[in-house]
Amino acid sequence: MAFRALSASHAFLVATFALSVAVHANSLELKPFKDDLFAYPATLSSDSNGAYTVLDYREMRDINQRDEVPEKRVRAQYTDTGVRKVQQDLMLKTDAGDVRHVAVGKTLGAAVIVLYLHGQGGSRKQGVDDFTFGGNFNRLKNLVAGNGGLYISPDFPDFGDKGAAQVAALIDHYGQQSPGAKIFVACGSMGGALCWKLAALNDTGRRIDGLLLLGSLWDESFLASPAFKRRVPVFFGQGSHDVVFPVANQEAFFRSILAKSKTYPTRFVRFETGTHGTPIRMVDWRGTLNWMLSKAP
Repeated sequence: MAFRALSASHAFLVATFALSVAVHANSLELKPFKDDLFAYPATLSSDSNGAYTVLDYREMRDINQRDEVPEKRVRAQYTDTGVRKVQQDLMLKTDAGDVRHVAVGKTLGAAVIVLYLHGQGGSRKQGVDDFTFGGNFNRLKNLVAGNGGLYISPDFPDFGDKGAAQVAALIDHYGQQSPGAKIFVACGSMGGALCWKLAALNDTGRRIDGLLLLGSLWDESFLASPAFKRRVPVFFGQGSHDVVFPVANQEAFFRSILAKSKTYPTRFVRFETGTHGTPIRMVDWRGTLNWMLSKAP
């Protein structure tokens, strides 16, 4: 009888803990980190009740004045490298293969999990480089780790099924380690192919809580995916002068989501005169992730 009472008590404690983690995750709002330096430039126009915004991007101001060495090293005030103390280069063995990845923050009991998937020619190192892209990855690391979360930047073999399987295994592993965490996946350029594949997977599409497409591509099959049915928020950032993935195509896809569901949680930020890499440099991680946390299923 005592054993049963102890089991019931233990079960209650476990349930209470799980509930408290879930409540914390739902109420989580990332605290500021250098918000004044990373604030969006002026808004030129907007529509769709503010879901679509055109911003005044200028290369001379947003690259040349911000960087000590243009596109290679941002000025010191934009970064805080103390976050490297909680940064690890790891290997996870999975059924889909070994996955090399850099983890920043709490690998167990994280409040939120954010992954960045690089584009063609990139590696796990891109997403943790403190000084390129105007220091924006350093800000992301500090925002996530500083709020009790986990940030992951992995390697993967391709942008097809094998790559998707490895990233899915990574999400599954860390999702189990932090069951109360909302999981957001940011995809740069060709990495977007993996974002859409993950959304379409039955298990992963039901586990992820938001997608960020940065200078990336579109996929109409998303509209029939498990992730779409769960109404996971989707953010698009695109430069108006992107010659790799034309802005008009991505805008059309964004509007097709709203045509399917007028209230779907999606946002589009167009950086006027920006090029292919502009959204990675300019996305306001804190504002975007806080919006996603408020809309996540």
